[in-house]
Amino acid sequence: DDAVHRLYAKGGAAVGPIGAAFPDCVIRGEVDRAKLSQLMIRDRTMLSRIEAIVHPLVAEDRAAFIDQARESGADIAVLDIPLLYEKGYQGGFDAVVVVSAPPAVQRARVLARPGMSAEKFEAILARQTPDAEKRRLADYVVATDRPLEATREEVRRIVADLKRRAARA
Repeated sequence: DDAVHRLYAKGGAAVGPIGAAFPDCVIRGEVDRAKLSQLMIRDRTMLSRIEAIVHPLVAEDRAAFIDQARESGADIAVLDIPLLYEKGYQGGFDAVVVVSAPPAVQRARVLARPGMSAEKFEAILARQTPDAEKRRLADYVVATDRPLEATREEVRRIVADLKRRAARA
């Protein structure tokens, strides 16, 4: 999501191509995510056109991030990839961590975001791999329906384990 925000911001690499394909979705030199989202909800065929523009740019951003992490000597690099399983990207990583919450908790959190609607939330869910399947496929699962400190402790345990795995490799 951070990469997409950068790509959609003023001067971002996606602004020109999105503006050429969807002129009403670029306002004052940046992609208007709300307008783009409404376009996708009204016409589901638009999603593949938008993804064809944005996904290669996100892949370039991801590769640059990984290269930078390697060059800096980072112990681990963490990427947040919302459609990891849906796009078949999981094979390119040493480990996959899935963050999960029960459906009611997820719904409440997502609907609390600015500009989110129940219709948009349902459209997003329809495109995603079900949570149970993501949990099954993951190397690690972080449950976020408990106190924040418990979640942080789980993340610390996972990071320590990943560092041990990397040291053995």
